[in-house]
Amino acid sequence: MKPPSLVLALSDAPRALVDAAALQFSKPLLRRLPRAGEQHAVMVLPGFLGDDLGNGPLIRFLRDLGYRAIGWRQGRNLGVGSFEHDQLIATLDSLSKTGGGKVSLVGHSLGGIYAREIARATPRGIRQVITLGSPFGQGHHDASHASRLYARLNPDNPRGQLNPDPPPVPTTAIYTRGDGIVNWRSSRQSGHHSHVHNIEVLGSHIGLNVNPAVWYWVAKKLAEH
Repeated sequence: MKPPSLVLALSDAPRALVDAAALQFSKPLLRRLPRAGEQHAVMVLPGFLGDDLGNGPLIRFLRDLGYRAIGWRQGRNLGVGSFEHDQLIATLDSLSKTGGGKVSLVGHSLGGIYAREIARATPRGIRQVITLGSPFGQGHHDASHASRLYARLNPDNPRGQLNPDPPPVPTTAIYTRGDGIVNWRSSRQSGHHSHVHNIEVLGSHIGLNVNPAVWYWVAKKLAEH
């Protein structure tokens, strides 16, 4: 599996600005989406090189819908060596007390990979997982333009070990064929699984967390589970 074309890669950041502009026009409609019907806790995990500030608009949107939404509170995501695993789990445990004992995880790119693995390890504490352009599929190591930088920043774990099977909780994989960072095929769950939903949207990889179609589907899926 090869990375996206150079054209897609070079245009991803400019197209993310278009995604963000479209979001501004869509916000009045998005605010009409179903609100949280019960105590529901949500953690939003950033992608590679991202942080909670970049996910701020999505977190605030979910709060406006009535969710107890927070970021991962681990600073910038530079890879598996850049955060304290025990501290992250402690934050999840604290958050679960306000969400009926379970937390929904929304992860952008690398953050979605973390979300899947957390749900796999502790399924009883996770309500559902929603990934945004996360390259969890087979062949993901060779399907990303970010793989070399990731390997340089994480020399002790340059490739990692990923399970391409979905975690045992309701899982949604949102992807875009216009992804300029990772091959979109690696962000879609393969096989047939009754608890997994693949959803395609239009847009860039970088802008998935500010994409109005993504916000619509995240809100819809959170309201379902």
